[in-house]
Amino acid sequence: MKLYLYIILILILVMINHGSCDSTIHVGHRVSLAIPLEYNDGFIGRAFLMDYGDDTKQIEPSFRVALSTEANKGKYSCSLEVFLGDVKLKGPKNRMGWRTGTSGQGVERLQILRTGNLVLLDVLNQIKWQSFNFPTDVMLWGQRLDVSTWLTSFPRNTTSFYTFEILYNKVALYLNSGRLKYSYWEFKPSKNRNITFVELGSNGLELFDDKHKKIAQIIASWKVQPVRFLALGNRTGNLGIYFYSSTTRKFEASFQALNTTCDLPLACKPYGICTFSNSCSCIVLLTKKSHMVSDCNERVPSRFCGGGTTQVEMLELNDVVTVLKDAPKRINVTKTTCANLCLNDCKCVAALHSYGNYDDPSSEQCSLYYLVAGIKQVEKGLGLSYMVKVPKGTSYHHNNPSVKKWVLIVVGVVDGLIIILVLGGLVYYLVHKRRNNLQGTNNDT
Repeated sequence: MKLYLYIILILILVMINHGSCDSTIHVGHRVSLAIPLEYNDGFIGRAFLMDYGDDTKQIEPSFRVALSTEANKGKYSCSLEVFLGDVKLKGPKNRMGWRTGTSGQGVERLQILRTGNLVLLDVLNQIKWQSFNFPTDVMLWGQRLDVSTWLTSFPRNTTSFYTFEILYNKVALYLNSGRLKYSYWEFKPSKNRNITFVELGSNGLELFDDKHKKIAQIIASWKVQPVRFLALGNRTGNLGIYFYSSTTRKFEASFQALNTTCDLPLACKPYGICTFSNSCSCIVLLTKKSHMVSDCNERVPSRFCGGGTTQVEMLELNDVVTVLKDAPKRINVTKTTCANLCLNDCKCVAALHSYGNYDDPSSEQCSLYYLVAGIKQVEKGLGLSYMVKVPKGTSYHHNNPSVKKWVLIVVGVVDGLIIILVLGGLVYYLVHKRRNNLQGTNNDT
């Protein structure tokens, strides 16, 4: 205990010594940050090196740079971090992963600019290296991203991760799982114009062509205060543009790419359905032995290779769809053929069949998925059929040998239970009140 308190005291002294410095430090400057001799899970040490501005003399928070040490899987990781007020502009799982590569280039000092760009400068104030060239999950005001670059964020307790990518014809959000990649939101310039770079301006994200002409813009709805940064959420995968509210003294979103919970790719667990009430309902399977499988991924393998097509079948989910896009697609195929395509591909775990489009209402399309995620409830009559692969014997047989129907319809179960509970409570209240009134009448007589 004494050792731990002693180290905390050292950290406090270090932070005091370097907490009120300016926006520049020169070559030869040293900063020390003490850590426990024994590994301490959850330990975070931070020494602020410099800042731009003074939070005590201005309304809006300023940028600060800190040397940070965090406990991570039995080791301590050390990195430089940029803060805007209390907002850390690095993802929780992100490591710096770079070297400046400026040896022999006459670097004289490290400086934080008013934009939040961390730069290495020579004696002539020429930038030899800048953090803006190494984006993580945040894009700051004035920062530019060229085509074929991206932001990345990592949700907790999953191997999947999100990316916001700058492509030639669009900007888009992707869910990545191993080598799999599915988009779940995109924004395209009109007239099929190509993107060369994007830049975060005071009113939103601006898209430019190769002539530096603005061809499109994602406009932030709140225009009273200027935009401060764009962020890709680590937990949700949503894209937001933020401003600083002098009223609440917090950063608030002036734009979000996805405005409903069910449009998020990981709103529910695998094999879970996001309902109209924005709650998650697991797919309930009924085996031949009348055993319910209610967990969102219980007893449902993620891969079906090795067992052959005789060991699996396709289950059709009524009135649901997946928010994931960019899956391999076949056209002019029936629902039965679509199911068989997935059955014959051992890596396929789900398929989406659709009837018609704007150009050809009679056409049929089939998309094959290698990941079950992003399932949400939709209105009836949209011509969509979402099917998942399960081990055989999960449901009773149906007339179609390739596609099995639900024995239990799970979509709406949560909403239905809520309605039943509310109505049941109301009936109980009315009956109880009626009995009390009758008892009061009898006592009066």
